[in-house]
Amino acid sequence: MLRLAQIDTRGMSCPQPVLMTKKALEVNSTEVTVLVDSKTAKSNVERYLNLTGYTIDTTQLDGETNTFEIFAKKK
Repeated sequence: MLRLAQIDTRGMSCPQPVLMTKKALEVNSTEVTVLVDSKTAKSNVERYLNLTGYTIDTTQLDGETNTFEIFAKKK
């Protein structure tokens, strides 16, 4: 059984969060959790996950720093 992939992309600018998400899904294509700290990265990662067939659940962890946790699971 594959473990949940967890990616911390805080402090990285696009397209790095999307590229890291893509790479993690190549290893574990079932589910992933991605931490981002900008609304742009959040939108781009969510868009990528939606286009590649994942359901997503995003939680804002810190409104002051725009930190979000995106959980994605293969449909």
